Amino acid sequence: MAFERVCALSEVPEDGALRVELADIDVAVVRFEGGIYALEDRCSHAEVALTDGDVEIFDGAPTIECALHGSCFDLRTGEPTNLPATEPVPVYPVRVEGEDVYVDTEADAAVDDRLPRAAAN
Repeated sequence: MAFERVCALSEVPEDGALRVELADIDVAVVRFEGGIYALEDRCSHAEVALTDGDVEIFDGAPTIECALHGSCFDLRTGEPTNLPATEPVPVYPVRVEGEDVYVDTEADAAVDDRLPRAAAN
């Protein structure tokens, strides 16, 4: 795993998202109900930034909504929870060390649902 520091925890709004531009990918770092998540900041349906959408519970799952057409993506798995999106977005392992948020964009956390989400301290 190749975790890299992407931001300070204080930069991620409560129940919101922060866009982080890395060399080869844009990542949405999301803080919701005490957890920190990371996923590709691109709707799989319309290719718009997910960080422009709301973070909320949809059908019992923590999600981020695409502001353009309203598809929601499960923060834990990247799976869409409603149409029009039908393809998942990549999610990445996250860890919080002190005030720093680290993300591993070389791994796909959706492959292993045993990976815990990072808790916001």
